[in-house]
Amino acid sequence: MDLGLKGRTALVLGAGGGLGSAIAATLAAEGANVALGDINLESLEATAEAVEKTGARALKLVWDLADHAVIDANIARIEAQFGPVDVLINNTGGPPPTPASNQDPALWQSSFEAMVMSVIRITDRVLPGMRERRWGRIVTSTSSGVVAPIANLGISNAMRLMLVGWSKTLAREVGPDNVTANIVLPGRVATPRIAFLDRKRAEREGRTAEEVEAESTGSIPMKRYGTPQEYANAVAFLASDAASYITGSVIRVDGGLIASI
Repeated sequence: MDLGLKGRTALVLGAGGGLGSAIAATLAAEGANVALGDINLESLEATAEAVEKTGARALKLVWDLADHAVIDANIARIEAQFGPVDVLINNTGGPPPTPASNQDPALWQSSFEAMVMSVIRITDRVLPGMRERRWGRIVTSTSSGVVAPIANLGISNAMRLMLVGWSKTLAREVGPDNVTANIVLPGRVATPRIAFLDRKRAEREGRTAEEVEAESTGSIPMKRYGTPQEYANAVAFLASDAASYITGSVIRVDGGLIASI
C-alpha cells in the first residue's frame, strides 16, 4: 500500500529512542523527509543513519523538550530545510518510576513541562500551517497506562492521560480542516525503556529481570513483547493518506494486553 507520504515533512520527537527511531525509519521508507528531535546526539546520529539508508533526508535536532524557548528556532530550521511540517509524531520520554503519592512537586512540574506542555506548544506551532494547507497528521504516543494505570508509574499515568483528553478535544477542532489527531498507546514493546522498567521491578521485588519478563509476557495474549517495528507500522498508517477518516481515536498496539473493551 502506498501511504501517500512521499515528499511529506515529518517531525519525530524522541527520535533517538526505540519507538521513535523505528517510527522515523518507517516514515522515511515511505518517502517522507524526517526531522529528528532528541536530547541525545549519539542516539540521533544512529537514527539519522537508519533514515538515510532508505534514501530519505534526515535533519538532526538536539532537542530538550523541557526547554520551550527552542521550539520556534527548531521548527524554523525544519521549514528552511524541508518545508512546513505535515506529520507530527509526539513521542516523549517517561519520568522515573514512582508511586503517585508523596512525590516532590518539582518532579511533577518538570514532568509536565517535558511530557505535556512541550507536546501542546510544538503542536500549536505547526498546526496553523496544517490547517491552512488542509492536510496534517498529529500522532501522539502515550502508554497503556492511560487505559489501565501501571503500578509504580504514577506520574507517567497522570501525565500521559492528560494528552488523551487534549488530543480528543483537538481532533474535533481541526477535523473540518482535514487534520487528524490520534493517540497510539504501546503495550509491552521491547525497547530500552521496557528493559529498564523490568530491571527496576526486579530490584524492588528481589527477583531477576528474566523472571519479571517471563511473568510479563505470560500476561500478554500473544505471549511476547512487541517489536518497535510493529508499533511504527501502526503509527505510519495513522500518518498516511489512507487513514484520512480516523481521528480522535486511541489505538492500542499491545498484543491484546489490556483486558478491557
